[in-house]
Amino acid sequence: MGYLTTHVLDTAQGRPGQGIKIEVFRITGDERQALKTVTTNDDGRCDAPILDGDEFTTGSYELVFYAGDYLRAQGFEADEPRFLDVIPLRFGVADASQHYHVPLLVSPYSYSTYRGS
Repeated sequence: MGYLTTHVLDTAQGRPGQGIKIEVFRITGDERQALKTVTTNDDGRCDAPILDGDEFTTGSYELVFYAGDYLRAQGFEADEPRFLDVIPLRFGVADASQHYHVPLLVSPYSYSTYRGS
């Protein structure tokens, strides 16, 4: 059985992104179906897979990271509106029997992602 995980790393400070709210959506055509909301732990990960079992199927998903709230809490001052605030990552799952790891590397002015392991 496959599953979905994430990990947030604060590349500006060289540490895990703790306490970041993440909304999870399934995308079908033009519709976004909200599945759940999770928060990263002290290691920048979620305590359990974000999706697994029957809730993790082939298709398109979106993880929405509330990075602006985290950056404010870390003391990064920025003009409003912030350069980065809410970061949506939309990706496809071609084989739901596999592990999909979608990390976010974030700093006040940049972010990146990749399919991890």
